[in-house]
Amino acid sequence: MVTWMTMPEDQTEREKFLRLYGACEKRVYAAAFRVLRDPAPTEDAAQQAWLRLLQSWERVSTFGLEEACGYAVTVAKNAAIDLLRAQRHTVSFSDEWEPPAPTDSAGEYAYLVSLVRALPEGYRRVLELKLVEEQSNQEIARRLGLNESTVATRIQRGKAMLRERLKKEGYCYE
Repeated sequence: MVTWMTMPEDQTEREKFLRLYGACEKRVYAAAFRVLRDPAPTEDAAQQAWLRLLQSWERVSTFGLEEACGYAVTVAKNAAIDLLRAQRHTVSFSDEWEPPAPTDSAGEYAYLVSLVRALPEGYRRVLELKLVEEQSNQEIARRLGLNESTVATRIQRGKAMLRERLKKEGYCYE
């Protein structure tokens, strides 16, 4: 729900915003829901979209109703994507978590090792140091003579390559 504290002070502008809100509220929610697929974060993304629209109201108020509605839907989609990215960055394993040692699934373990070894050298080496030797990004950067940001990017891209390959093989559950 939009509060009066954030609304434009001018009565005409306030009414214009409320018309936009009434005409586009469901479309804004639907756009965010298509990205997030969960009602609770969808509400947050939709609220964030309306706040962003209010922050740029001088520009948005110059649009016609349909154009403003389309813009609002785009803002909602972007707010949902931002929320999704933030969630992905905050979900991590605890420091105490240790991966289980391979038991009777030695074939699967060997397959995973072969996937890592099949990665391009720059990604493979960084992932080995990160995941097997459990080195920090700073230690990897120092050891390989790279920037920390390059190490972080290679870790992210290397994992994405592995995830994509596993998805093609039917192993991922996204």
